[in-house]
Amino acid sequence: MRNFLITGAAGFIPGALAETLLEDKNNFVVGVDNFLTGTRRNLPKADNFRFIKVDVNRSDDLGAVMLSYRFDYVFHYAAVVGVSRTLENPLLVLEDIKGIRNILHLSKNTGVRRFFFSSSSEVYGEPVEIPQNEHTTPLNSKLPYAIVKNVAEAFIKSYHKEHGLEYTIFRFFNTYGPRQSADFVLSKFICAALRNEDITVFGDGTQTRTFCYIDDNVTATVNSLSEASSLNEVINLGSDQEITIVELARKVIAATGSQSKIVHLPPLVEGDMRRRCPDNSRMRRLLKRDLLPLDEGLARTIVAKRREFIG
Repeated sequence: MRNFLITGAAGFIPGALAETLLEDKNNFVVGVDNFLTGTRRNLPKADNFRFIKVDVNRSDDLGAVMLSYRFDYVFHYAAVVGVSRTLENPLLVLEDIKGIRNILHLSKNTGVRRFFFSSSSEVYGEPVEIPQNEHTTPLNSKLPYAIVKNVAEAFIKSYHKEHGLEYTIFRFFNTYGPRQSADFVLSKFICAALRNEDITVFGDGTQTRTFCYIDDNVTATVNSLSEASSLNEVINLGSDQEITIVELARKVIAATGSQSKIVHLPPLVEGDMRRRCPDNSRMRRLLKRDLLPLDEGLARTIVAKRREFIG
């Protein structure tokens, strides 16, 4: 039996990761969350899953869980997320540094075999090269959310150097899918389109992003457990197919048959990088197949969102 801890388990990506791990009955998964941004609907239902409401920034509460279960693997995904939320609450974002220190200290002291961390493409800031490579692209974002991720990566590498704690760091680029909340751009566009509401775009909409379907993110993550090439490595998880935000809005309107109109808002003062596109060669080696094309992932997501609206 392998014991896993997933923090932020009520979030979109960690909830999907938990479901996949639980398909193997030799895995036992404990999920913790404080529901700051997560929702109970993302928590899996399985005999080999336990959920405990915990704020990972409170070391005593987290310590009780980790001492009780003695985890083999820890996935630390708990974080304050969402562009608007992180820009409006910078001090709350910075509190997450406590959580990373707590969980690394406890992982080292309770015999965790490997520590997995959800970092972010935000650490790259405005790109100085495209595609953005894990080991050659400078990390230059000045936003609190990205700074916390950068600090966390430094902590993780330091714990490996001083204490031998093995790790894998994932830098997530935009991941989407049926259960994603409307706090994120693609889900926000789909929900607006299904209601025939205006779709709002910041600036002229020519900023580009890439979009990775949730199954590709999770499959690469699970495969990394048995791949030596991912040990003590940083790995971009994301698609390498760029699309402008205004093109994305038009694609969503067409795919949903919506009457929505695109409305342009003033550009964001900060936090809206002109381009993001990963070098995802390491992810492709983990995935062992092509990534799902955006049109297909979009169709799957729209079908699921329609069911939510009807239900």
